[in-house]
Amino acid sequence: MADEDNMNELYRLSAADAVAFLHKEEISPLELVEASVARIEATDGTLNAMPTLCFERARAHAKRIMENGAAKRSDPAWLGGLPISVKDLVAVEGVRTTWGSPLFTDHIPARSDIMVERLEANGAIVMGKSNTPEFGAGASTFNEVFGKTRNPWNTDKSCGGSSGGAAVSLAAGLVWMATGSDLGGSLRIPASYCSITGLRPSPGRVPHGPAELAYDLLTVDGPMARDALDTALFLDAMCGSHIEDPISLTAPSEPFAEAVRHKEGHAPTRVAYSPDLGQFPIDSEVAEICAAAAQRFKGFGAQVEDGGPSFKGAVDIFQTLRATLFSAMKANLLRTRRDALKPELIWNIEKGMAQQSEDIGNAEIARTKLYRRMAKFFTTHDLLLCPTVIVPPFDVDIRYIEEVNGHKFDNYVDWLGITFVISLTGCAAVSTPAGFTKDGLPVGLQIIGPPGAEARVLVAAALMEQEMGLAGHVPIEPKTPSA
Repeated sequence: MADEDNMNELYRLSAADAVAFLHKEEISPLELVEASVARIEATDGTLNAMPTLCFERARAHAKRIMENGAAKRSDPAWLGGLPISVKDLVAVEGVRTTWGSPLFTDHIPARSDIMVERLEANGAIVMGKSNTPEFGAGASTFNEVFGKTRNPWNTDKSCGGSSGGAAVSLAAGLVWMATGSDLGGSLRIPASYCSITGLRPSPGRVPHGPAELAYDLLTVDGPMARDALDTALFLDAMCGSHIEDPISLTAPSEPFAEAVRHKEGHAPTRVAYSPDLGQFPIDSEVAEICAAAAQRFKGFGAQVEDGGPSFKGAVDIFQTLRATLFSAMKANLLRTRRDALKPELIWNIEKGMAQQSEDIGNAEIARTKLYRRMAKFFTTHDLLLCPTVIVPPFDVDIRYIEEVNGHKFDNYVDWLGITFVISLTGCAAVSTPAGFTKDGLPVGLQIIGPPGAEARVLVAAALMEQEMGLAGHVPIEPKTPSA
């Protein structure tokens, strides 16, 4: 058990180290819960990463694990009593879940999402809910229920979104792991902005639901953590088939964490780097940092080339299919409670409602052609690399980016294109820290592999951490600019 002098420093442990100590009973789940409580109380008043907390529920869960968890220690998915945050788009039984919407300010689910059920069964302890934009729409984390979440690297800046509170809870050391979700980049963008690791897994890799659109292949849940090994460990605790998710996949024979621990044996040999996927304007400093990071792949033996498949037309494909999802899920809400929805949501739902079946069919055909181009690329390359976000973290009071390098975006989503066109392909993609701007703001590199290649991209992220010496650079103390 940890002595009192070290209790306040437990939050600095990596998740992998914390789980190892839990398995050996050198620290207890309750000690980690109390360390998380202390860290949240010390820092989150500034950050607003976890506005809904459930400390007593967490303490009770920790005590149950201490009484009954010994038999599970040989299971690679067993987290042993590790505190996590859960994004406020995902139900946790008995804990307020708002979706960031004033319409659900006091909503308390009677049942957890199946992802949460699995995580809790595998020894994850939920400390609270992480902040998100209203219904997860948008890549800056603010809503009318809880307000803005701030970036710990500079509290005047956005943390990205929509899994913004999740990323901040990791970068500041509030918890060891955090769930996120990703439609257009919501696991990857805040990971880039907070200098942590966020993995968008292939559809079905992480079962979730029960969902109204159970066959949706665009929206996924996934893991976020402080580094690649911790993220792999979390994915092991999440994955596996589930009867209530019809697209869920069986767990791989080799645990993801084991692949990462033996990363040198899984190193990529041929990768391609694209600064813009041929489609998007890029801030010059971001482009410089990511280009330099891509060249670091040579340090572990990979051949690095320029190029990649064509993403022509992918922005329109995504916007059509995204709008279809929004109208399917929220049209009735628009009809009955339009006054309670933010304008960006109204635009997205109305766009979907105005579409014709021919529009949706053409988008699906074009998406298939895009996937074929991606599949052809992966017959000759292990990975595709590109920036995660086209600009560094921006002012926390800006709702979304409207212009980059003279290019004006038509709506609140298009500036996220460099991540959302990857979502269309079903590929596994991770954002890993690539460096910092001259102002000390994080920049992430997006590492993309074929569908089902989560181990491949996590191994590459781990090799990058080692090559660049970035392991252990979080958690940090929140940085508030001088007045």
